[in-house]
Amino acid sequence: MKAYEQTLHLLDTLKLRGMLTCLDEELNEAEGQKVSYLTFLTALLHREISDRTERRMKRNLAAAHLPTIKRLEDFEFGRVKGITKSDVSKLLDFRWLDTHDNTLFFGPPGLGKTHLSIGLGVKAVEAGYTVCFERIVNLVELLKMAQIQRTSGFRINKIRKVDLLIIDEIGYTPIERKEANKFFNLISELYERTSIIITSNKGFDSWAEMMGDDVMTTALLDRLLHHAKVFNLDGESYRIKARR
Repeated sequence: MKAYEQTLHLLDTLKLRGMLTCLDEELNEAEGQKVSYLTFLTALLHREISDRTERRMKRNLAAAHLPTIKRLEDFEFGRVKGITKSDVSKLLDFRWLDTHDNTLFFGPPGLGKTHLSIGLGVKAVEAGYTVCFERIVNLVELLKMAQIQRTSGFRINKIRKVDLLIIDEIGYTPIERKEANKFFNLISELYERTSIIITSNKGFDSWAEMMGDDVMTTALLDRLLHHAKVFNLDGESYRIKARR
């Protein structure tokens, strides 16, 4: 018993939590199957790696700041024109994240643009990438407060380091020119370094009015579209359908 308790203490000291939680199970398995020492050790190491991977994924999922969890498996592709299961399947190899390309979803409200972006974000986290989600209104506020508020500055610094930034609901509210300038600077900084998903209910021709500057908007779109896959969605709003 002394040796067992000492082993638990050593595992705890080394922070080998995966091994610690499964030790009894693996000991019973090893004794029952009469496995070799090497096989027993390998099994413990596999459990430790699995535990660390799961904990890291949970941390990254929490850090992604997703408003809710949406699954791509629950998306009704037959209801929306402009994107297919095959299109999404191609996105799930995540080569576009490795090459820092962007994905843009356009279309009227209620078609599931946010659902698609969150679903891709969840899959990216599960694949080992880091993700941040922000609605454009929140992102602009964070950029405005980053210099004077510690939490906002911390969030913006985190956004600069992620593999994928999801910017949701561009177009619902206009952006003041000063804030639009900060947004442009962020996009310029992330250009060819971080992949971006954007959802918007406004076409490109409306962005200049929303940003208040034609030249800056053109430069912004140039960076977003240089390496990008664009999906123009159409169909009936699922909210209107639900009300009916």
